[in-house]
Amino acid sequence: MYIAVASVVIATGAYFLQQHLEYVKMHTIPAGLQPFDVNGPITTCGRWKDTMPKTRDPAAYRLYINARKLWRSKIEWQLTRQEALSILHDVQAAANQGDWGARALMAYFYRNGLGPLDTNHVLDPDAEKLVEILRSAVAAGQAWGYYDLGVAHEHGYGGAAQDEQIAWAYYRKAAELGSPEAQMALASAYLKAERDDAEEAMVMCAYKQGHGPAAYKLGSYAKLSKNFAAALEYYQAGARFGSKRASVALRLMFDTNEWSLRDKQEQAVLKAIEILPDPERERRYDQIADALDLNPDLKLARLDQVLPLPPAELPAWNGIQDAVEPEPDGPPAY
Repeated sequence: MYIAVASVVIATGAYFLQQHLEYVKMHTIPAGLQPFDVNGPITTCGRWKDTMPKTRDPAAYRLYINARKLWRSKIEWQLTRQEALSILHDVQAAANQGDWGARALMAYFYRNGLGPLDTNHVLDPDAEKLVEILRSAVAAGQAWGYYDLGVAHEHGYGGAAQDEQIAWAYYRKAAELGSPEAQMALASAYLKAERDDAEEAMVMCAYKQGHGPAAYKLGSYAKLSKNFAAALEYYQAGARFGSKRASVALRLMFDTNEWSLRDKQEQAVLKAIEILPDPERERRYDQIADALDLNPDLKLARLDQVLPLPPAELPAWNGIQDAVEPEPDGPPAY
């Protein structure tokens, strides 16, 4: 009897030890990552494009980009089932052929599903498949994979243990590799810790990579300090990078009703830099904001040519396409 009891005790102890070891393993920061210390030295930052392959297969790229354009051409509930199926088929095919843009979009689809209505639903969310793609991106050293895997650890899905310390270790690495989203996440952490210099450094890292939300934030800070000239430049850059919020901010700068609400001192400062109510500029920025609401992928590289800031005169306007970045020459790259 004593032997039987001892055997049960030993087996039970071995089970709990195994469970404990498994827990410790799941909650240990992976090799190659370091904890994020909000009070430590400012994290260095890179460029996300440096973590991507230098070239991509033209056929896979074209398959992916055409599917993405169709996906972005409508609000998702407006897609037909056939369109949703075509998008899913082509993006998956491009991903299978090795295109990392397509793999990142498949990760998005596995996170959110594809087709929000019964009439066009073609894919359910699948956290396990999402995390599988993210781990392959991390294995390839890609910044976006580190950031998204950090999100998975922060919320605990797809087999990624919910652990904030691990999540922030991934965010730190992602920021170092150049993820603008990670750089903005670290900026928010620094702001909460009242480290304004560190926050500004991270936001500037993201801004220099053409990140719209970073440009909008810098514009908002400049506006708050009444540096309207700088605010306009940052907002214009944000609109160029594809930020709807920056476009709305610019629309308001030229809105007649908004102008009437400004105090006399603010109006005088704006007049000095030739910023006045301008219905045509307001109309154009409104069109841009509407277009970016539908398609955040748009990059308006020609914005300064077709919608320059004052005192430049406005050229003719044929619509949003005048400002859209043309297709690049040469083989596709990231």
